Amino acid sequence: MGHCESFEHTADLGLRVTGTDLADLFQAAAEGLFDTIVANRNAVRDLESESVSLAAETLPDLLLAWLNELIFRCETRHRLYRRFELRVDENPPRLEATIAGEPIDRDRHVLDHEVKAATHHRVRLEPGSDGWVAEVIVDI
Repeated sequence: MGHCESFEHTADLGLRVTGTDLADLFQAAAEGLFDTIVANRNAVRDLESESVSLAAETLPDLLLAWLNELIFRCETRHRLYRRFELRVDENPPRLEATIAGEPIDRDRHVLDHEVKAATHHRVRLEPGSDGWVAEVIVDI
């Protein structure tokens, strides 16, 4: 099962993500992103589903596109997401996902950080000893 931990990076925040496979890593990255946005992600209900389809030139670019798509949907649709089911293809880099969440409810959701974007600065995504590992800096 994937794992995401944060690390300090000047005025921004870094996410270090691991996963047994690419889908696991991308799911863990999404969970880590929303753990940064909302302090009580477990209070977010998966009431409504949406589809996401993305393609990119490289796997690191696909990871950035994925996180930035989630940030965009959160900001423009005023929604939080809890469940991420996805398939990731390595060659060519493609992602098909179903995400589920609900509208932001300030009485139940404790918003923690406003994440503006996942950045290209120091992004990496590569095979590791037990699957895949990635690091990405998010602008908060």
